[in-house]
Amino acid sequence: MCGRVAGSRCRDPATRPQQRSGGGPQLLAVSAPGTIYDPDTDDVVQAELGAEAAAAAREAELREATRIAARADEFQALRELGTLEQTEPREGDEAVRGELTRRAGGYVQADVDAWLAHALAAHLGYYRDPAAREAAASLLTSSILAHVALLAELARLVPGVGVDQLAFAAGLATTEPEAAGALAVFLARARS
Repeated sequence: MCGRVAGSRCRDPATRPQQRSGGGPQLLAVSAPGTIYDPDTDDVVQAELGAEAAAAAREAELREATRIAARADEFQALRELGTLEQTEPREGDEAVRGELTRRAGGYVQADVDAWLAHALAAHLGYYRDPAAREAAASLLTSSILAHVALLAELARLVPGVGVDQLAFAAGLATTEPEAAGALAVFLARARS
């Protein structure tokens, strides 16, 4: 019936061109009869899957950056209230430290560093898990790690000592991280 109508665009299905949308019909049109379509070998399908994976990765990065920025805002508010030291550490707080440092033009955030060191040394919150402490250690500076080691050893030496009584440890770890680390090792040896 299509062929009889003037100006008709109907075509015989056998002569209709294949669409290029997913690659599959194009591939089947040029394949030998009996060939099984495998999307794993279809370049178009693989390109689409790659684009979807890249978009998902970008979305995850954006969500993580938003989470870090929100936690950094929370830290800033807690600082202003003078209650940062009462905050329970969470996963990713090492990145929050980095964000605060970036916002401050690269200046060290001494209060955040001291809070992180205390949380790690006392195994608070998220840092109760040894794997979390190990992961944090790979993300923090040598001065913070020296501070953590020194705080841990001093707390073992003088049980019940307050964080405010150990403020000198932060100064030592910041200015002389190697010396602070060596002192922590010495105190650990002296204990055993």
